Amino acid sequence: MIEIKAEHEIDHIKDAGTIIKKVFKVLSNNIRPGISTFELDKTAEEIIRNEKGIPAFKGFMGYPATICSSVNESVVHEIPSKKRILKDGDIIGVDIGVGIGGFFADSAYSFVVGNIPDHIKMLLKVTEESLYKGIEQACDGNRVSDISHAIGSFVEKQGFSVVRQFVGHGIGRNIHEEPEIPNFGEPGRGPRLKAGMVIAIEPMVNCGSCEVRILPDGWTAVTVDGSISAHFEHTVVIRKGKAEIVT
Repeated sequence: MIEIKAEHEIDHIKDAGTIIKKVFKVLSNNIRPGISTFELDKTAEEIIRNEKGIPAFKGFMGYPATICSSVNESVVHEIPSKKRILKDGDIIGVDIGVGIGGFFADSAYSFVVGNIPDHIKMLLKVTEESLYKGIEQACDGNRVSDISHAIGSFVEKQGFSVVRQFVGHGIGRNIHEEPEIPNFGEPGRGPRLKAGMVIAIEPMVNCGSCEVRILPDGWTAVTVDGSISAHFEHTVVIRKGKAEIVT
């Protein structure tokens, strides 16, 4: 069942989104060559707890950290590590979930570390633009696959591939709720969007093949062909007109 949230419930989701924005602001100044993803994780957890929030990912299905810190060919869910030291030319996708007042928000942003080649800059640009193409379709009366089609068709026209194994999702009382929101597909299908629904839209886009595999840690998803991957995500509230972005 897809829940319609009341405005007082949406207010808690907005509060969680505000905390996520604070974390991203600090991390954006800390992400540089020489820092470990473990250090970024500890900084994120400290900010979240200082703001009276809960790191939503920590302990979720056994995940051991506050953020997912996916570097280069890692698509999603890479576990922060003292051994993963960022270097010039890397990109890192940081995925953060926060709970407060019994409700959750979720967001991801891919950061540049130092200098990167032009084709990776284009990957980041296209992935972020595809997120907003999807958000444009996230309005009352449309269907879930209208979001999916807007993202996937835009990405593929630019010569990149959309990851199909992982999808966006509803969010609210739980970090993952119905409906699932793929980043590909034909329009006009799936559940009808209604004002008051809250969803997390999150395109994951690869330079090469869309295929991914899971590493032996059981979490980290990497591109099968070793190509670079980018990830952007916002939590949004479905409204009668434009969706409201809360992260």
